[in-house]
Amino acid sequence: MTLLRCTNHHQELKLEKPKTTIMKKTILMALCLSMSASVFAQKMSKDKIQLVTSIEKHKEELIKISDSIWALAETAFDETESSRILADYAEKNGLTVTRGVADIPTAFTATYGSGSPVISILGEFDALPGISQKASPIKEPFKEGAAGHGCGHNMFGTASLGSAIAIKELMDAGKIKGTVKFLGTPAEEKYFAKVWMVKAGLWDDVDVNVSWHPGADIEADVQSGLSLIDFVVEFYGQAAHASMDPWNGRSASDALELYTTGINYYREHILPTSRIHYHIQDGGQVVNVVPDYAKLWVRVRDPKRSKMLPTYERVKAMAEGAAIMANVDYKISLVSGIYETLVNRSGGEIMQNNLELLGPITYTEEETVFGKAIQKATGKPEVGFDGTVHPLRETLENPGGGSTDVGDVSWNVPNINLGVSVAPTGTPWHSWAVVACGGMSIGHKGMIYASKAMGLTMLDLFQNPKLVAKVKEEFKTRKGDEIYEPMIDGPPPLDGE
Repeated sequence: MTLLRCTNHHQELKLEKPKTTIMKKTILMALCLSMSASVFAQKMSKDKIQLVTSIEKHKEELIKISDSIWALAETAFDETESSRILADYAEKNGLTVTRGVADIPTAFTATYGSGSPVISILGEFDALPGISQKASPIKEPFKEGAAGHGCGHNMFGTASLGSAIAIKELMDAGKIKGTVKFLGTPAEEKYFAKVWMVKAGLWDDVDVNVSWHPGADIEADVQSGLSLIDFVVEFYGQAAHASMDPWNGRSASDALELYTTGINYYREHILPTSRIHYHIQDGGQVVNVVPDYAKLWVRVRDPKRSKMLPTYERVKAMAEGAAIMANVDYKISLVSGIYETLVNRSGGEIMQNNLELLGPITYTEEETVFGKAIQKATGKPEVGFDGTVHPLRETLENPGGGSTDVGDVSWNVPNINLGVSVAPTGTPWHSWAVVACGGMSIGHKGMIYASKAMGLTMLDLFQNPKLVAKVKEEFKTRKGDEIYEPMIDGPPPLDGE
C-alpha cells in the first residue's frame, strides 16, 4: 500500500498496489533519475548546478514555509505572520531585511550584495476570502468560511525567496557580483500594493525584475494582462418609512439600481476586449425603510490602459445620471488602478532557455490520481497534469485573462515573467481546487521548479551584461514615450476601506 501524504492536516490517499509492481517502478524510477542527473550535469554549467543544489538544500525549509503560509491564509494587508515568516527566513540566511516599506506594515525588502547589476525578484503571499480548503481532491474546507490560497501565493513568495537566497550563496562563493533584491509584496488580490511600492521608489535602482505565477502549465510568460481601475460609488438620500410616508424619502438604493441598470445596458457598447464588474456592498438594511445610503464597488478593465480610461470616465459619469434620477447625492472614490503588463520577449527567451535546461515536471501515480479527482470534482476532463515545457509563444495583442499589479512594476523596470504548473489542467483558478494542490506535493514540485528556473535566469543576468543590456533596450523601445502615472489617490487602504 502506498500513501500520498497531504501536509498540514496529514490526510492520506490510500492506493492498493501489488508489491512486485512497486519494486519494478522503484527500480525504473532510480534508473530514470540516474539518467536525468547525467543529462542534467552535461547541460548545466558548474555555477548553474551549484545554484540548483543550493535550492535543493533549502527545499524542505521552503516547503515548510509555503505550508505555513498556506495554513495561515491571510488576506490583503493582514498578512502579518506570512510576511514575518518570509522576512525572518531571509534574515536568517544573511539578507538585509527592511520591514514596513512604502508605509505598508506587511511589505518588505530583503537585499544582498552591492553594485550593479541590481536584479530584483517579486514575492506575493496574500490569500483569497472564503475558499478555505483541505489538501483533499473533494471540496472540504480547512476552516469553514475562512480564506484560502486559490492563486497559489503561498508558493509564489516562497519560491522567489529561495531563488534570492541561492543567488546570495553564489555571491558568497565569489561566482557573481552585484545586488539581489527580494521584494515582499502584499495585497495583490485586492488593493494592489505594488502600486504604492512603485511610487515609493523601491524599483528605482533595479536593472531587471524577475517574477513568476503559479499556473497549470510551464512557460516563459510573454503575454500581457488587463489594465484595470477600481472605484467605489456611494449614494446619499433621505430615509423615510417605506409604507407610511415613502414620499418623504429619497432612496439611495433606487440610485444604485438605476446605476447598475445603466452599466448593464452600456455593456453592449463597450469594446469587446473591455470588462465591467461590480459588487453591491450596501443596498439598504431593512425592507421597511427607504434607504438613505447605498454603496457599490466597480471595476473596469481592458488589455490597454489607453482604452480602459475612456470607459472608466463614461461609467463614472453614469453615476451622476443615476443620482439625478433618484434625486440623491453621490460620491466617487478611487481605490486603485493598475497597468497592463509590459512584455519583454528578450527576457522571455532567457527564461525559456533555462526551462528547457530543467526539462518537464514529472508526477507520481498518486499525484495523478489526486489531479484527476480534482478534475472530476470540478467538471473538467480527467487528463491529469501538463508538466511539459511549452515553447515560447507569440505575444498576443489582446490576450484576455486577469490582471496583476506586476504590470505597474513592468512599466518602471524590465520584467521577466514565468508560469509553472502547480495544479491539473483546466483547474478553475481562484477556487478551492487550487488551494488543495497548493498544500501538498503537487504544489511543492511546481514551487521548487519555479525557484530553480528564476534563479538560473537571474544567474544569466548577473553573469552576462549583454543580456541585461538587451532586456533593458527592449523595455525602452516598448515603453516608448509613455509616462507612468500611478493610479492611486492617497495612502494604501490598510483598514480595508
